Amino acid sequence: MAEEKGFIIKDRRALDEKGELKRKPEEEKPKEEKKEKPAEVKAEEVKAKAEHSGAKQEQQKQTPPLPEVTFTSLIFSLSSSALYHFGEIADPQTGQKKKDLTLAKHAIDTIAMLKEKTKGNLTEEEEKFIDSVLTDLRWRYVKEVG
Repeated sequence: MAEEKGFIIKDRRALDEKGELKRKPEEEKPKEEKKEKPAEVKAEEVKAKAEHSGAKQEQQKQTPPLPEVTFTSLIFSLSSSALYHFGEIADPQTGQKKKDLTLAKHAIDTIAMLKEKTKGNLTEEEEKFIDSVLTDLRWRYVKEVG
C-alpha cells in the first residue's frame, strides 16, 4: 500500500484577528534577517513600532464606533450624504457648509434606484423608511432648485 502524502496549511496573512500586524516565526524569516542587527537598527525598529502603535491608538480614539450594517443604515448614510450636499450638515474636518445640488441629486437618485431594485424584498419598516427619506429629500431638492 502506497503511503499518502499530506499537506501543510500555513497562515500567511499579515494581520491577526485583532487587525494587528503579526510577527513572523523565526523559521519563516529569510536567513539574512536572522543575523544579529546593530543596536542602532534595533532602536530604530522599536521607535517605529512605538510610533505605529501610538498612531493606531490615536486613530481609534478619533474614530467613533460604526453603526450596524443594515439596509436602513445604508439608506441613512446616503441621506446624510444628500443633506451634506444640500449644505445642511457641516464638513467634519473644516466645519464649513457647502452646497452641491448635483451631488445631492445623485444621492437621492441612488436611494431611488435602491428602492426600485429591492422592491418586494424589504420589510414593511424598511419600505416606510425609504419612502419617507425619499419624500423628504425630494422636497428639499425641489425647494432648493425652485
